[in-house]
Amino acid sequence: MKFSFYNPTRLIFGARCVSKLGEAAASYGSMALLVTGRGSVKRSGAFERAVESLKTAGVSFVECEGVEPNPRISTVRRGAEMIRRHRCDLVVALGGGSVMDAAKVMAAAALYEGDPWDMMYVRGRKPRLPDKALPVITVPTLAATGSEMNEGAVISSDELKVKTFVEAECLFPRVAVVDPELTLSVPRDHTAYGVSDIIAHLTEGYFNGVDGTPIQDGFAEAALRTVIRWGRVAVEDGSSLEARTQVQWASVVALNGWVQVGTRAYFPVHMMEHTLSALHDVPHGAGLAVLNPAWMSFAAPSRVEKFAAFARNVMEVQDRDDGSAAEEGIRRLREFLASIGCPSRISDMVDSPLEPVDYARATLDVAGDERGLLRGRPHMDLSDLEGIFKSVV
Repeated sequence: MKFSFYNPTRLIFGARCVSKLGEAAASYGSMALLVTGRGSVKRSGAFERAVESLKTAGVSFVECEGVEPNPRISTVRRGAEMIRRHRCDLVVALGGGSVMDAAKVMAAAALYEGDPWDMMYVRGRKPRLPDKALPVITVPTLAATGSEMNEGAVISSDELKVKTFVEAECLFPRVAVVDPELTLSVPRDHTAYGVSDIIAHLTEGYFNGVDGTPIQDGFAEAALRTVIRWGRVAVEDGSSLEARTQVQWASVVALNGWVQVGTRAYFPVHMMEHTLSALHDVPHGAGLAVLNPAWMSFAAPSRVEKFAAFARNVMEVQDRDDGSAAEEGIRRLREFLASIGCPSRISDMVDSPLEPVDYARATLDVAGDERGLLRGRPHMDLSDLEGIFKSVV
């Protein structure tokens, strides 16, 4: 096991800590681009609380609103132009993962020479990564993506029907202000999709990483048990601050790099789901709920001991036989996701699904390697991917 770990984001966590946003922002600038989504932060009161803190600290702002789920590169371009026009010196992201991802790329795009789509990973070309960005402060209003404390962002192109990602050191937020109270108004369905997203972040590293990482495995198992236990409570009683707090913390640790450090893990389930989101604009966490158990059923025979460990240590399976324990663990995960309201099939989300081979080809077109494989444990070819998609159409 060899690695280099780096995460420079300062984390401010806890109920009502959004009041510290202004003080944090004033350390980096005086004119912010305040990036928001399609209105939920205003209906919930989060916008008012954030703005009050900024004003108290003497930080002015211009709002870039309307960031869509599965944020578009056209929205990123619009935000970057606003930064330049209004001479903003920092960016504040107030919203879910889409808002935070868009804001991070806007902050880099404003200082980037060329089109920001050139930053994105697409098979067959080398991305031209950004090396500088305006300071970003993230204020998540949904427990899901973990974007508040990492260097990645996922962006879509309507023109190309592609959803892909960028990772660059300059995209790390300077500060993450994580107030679980801001998630109390999240509706039941999106709470459930967020839980699914967190689970997938943890299982991707757990199953697709290198061998010999028992500490990381233990971190992942603890976080999985936490999000499954408290995620159910958060879905059933959205007003439970304790449940919202535990799920929010699981969201942060699931993708701030610490749980996966040293695993060098692939994220094949996310690459497959990006295809669904790009083609059908479905919620990311909903797509993951469909594909994650399906991929696990495909992959389990190749690493039966690891899947049996997941079954016993996370899903409380008692069976002593590794093969049957692994199958039961996957069944219980699928049952849990359905019980909190997540879809089980693509047809639950899409009126007219495509042929499975079309999803498989689209996945490889964006995320395949030079051999035409989607990397994971095991690596997958076109036939493998077609089979996974076919099992859940």
